[in-house]
Amino acid sequence: MQIYLLRHGIAEDAAPGHSDSERALTSEGKEKLRRVLKRARAADVSPSLVLSSPYKRALETADVAADVLGYKGKILRTPALAPEASPYESWSEMREHKDETAILLASHEPLMSSLAAFLLNSPALIVDMKKAALLRVDCPRVTAQPHCMLKWMLVPAVAE
Repeated sequence: MQIYLLRHGIAEDAAPGHSDSERALTSEGKEKLRRVLKRARAADVSPSLVLSSPYKRALETADVAADVLGYKGKILRTPALAPEASPYESWSEMREHKDETAILLASHEPLMSSLAAFLLNSPALIVDMKKAALLRVDCPRVTAQPHCMLKWMLVPAVAE
């Protein structure tokens, strides 16, 4: 299984009295996200399933990814990708879809960097998941504990 970890793009500041979960992507955030995803599309990234945090900025990120990558399926919202979720919760969600060939996850920090370390079986690993960064890991078997391999990472600065 190919797993793509996609951190949401730049989001607007929280408006007074509004929930953090309601923050939307900025136009700059969408533009940088599109650059990364166009580069990914050129590398034949084609998710068979897209999962997203229920937060607005992650859902918008998943929508942009679906559009750029040509994903025609339904984007599934899951609390297992909310910012406060644990990597184990995220892995459990992925295991429910173990027959998929390529899953794209749209989520937040600190979950994305800790999930990358968890998938690579390296809990001390520090991963700098910039906004709109896309990381690919391959998991040859979907078992109780992940044992995946890092393939690559794209960040907006190299996707110009």
